[in-house]
Amino acid sequence: MTKEKLALETVRRLKEEYPLTHCTLDYDEAWKLLVSVRLAAQCTDARVNVVALQLFAQYPSVQALAQAEPDEIEAIVKPCGLGHSKARDISACMRQLDEQFDGQVPADFDTLLSLPGVGRKSANLIMGDVFGKPAIVTDTHCIRLSNRIGLVRQIKEPKKVEMALWKLIPPEESNDFCHRLVDHGRKICTARTKPYCEQCVLNDICKKNI
Repeated sequence: MTKEKLALETVRRLKEEYPLTHCTLDYDEAWKLLVSVRLAAQCTDARVNVVALQLFAQYPSVQALAQAEPDEIEAIVKPCGLGHSKARDISACMRQLDEQFDGQVPADFDTLLSLPGVGRKSANLIMGDVFGKPAIVTDTHCIRLSNRIGLVRQIKEPKKVEMALWKLIPPEESNDFCHRLVDHGRKICTARTKPYCEQCVLNDICKKNI
């Protein structure tokens, strides 16, 4: 089976297995997702959702958060880890949104990358989940499963995995496909335990590069 056929079959099976996939970060406005995805670095989405709720209750708008001092933000987001750098980036990002974009999250990938603390993974998540554009979010689940399944071979660098997947995954399926990799990575193709290959819908086509 070629990589192209493997990719399409993987998309089909995961779509059938996880039909109602979605981002597990809670948000109701684009700027909140932008903040939450920065907090999610080396932290679980569940913890981020709890901490972000507290942060947004204290600072309920882009302008309010832009006016907060980084150490005030850090006091709240510290449980997510890397509190100092996350607070600094969130502060700078919100100030730039407030000053340059009238508090609105830009719908352009390269412009998103110009915001403090926003990398390719975050920009893709925003483009896909907020603006409904094709997006490849190369988080740890995406990288791990893409290598294990055989969609890429021994590639760990997020951008390289992203570029490889753009060639394999239909654009209209890309964003949900990445969410489904998260679903599958948490339930079956786990990182901290031996993967449950006997329960996997990809068992007969996976390259099992474990």
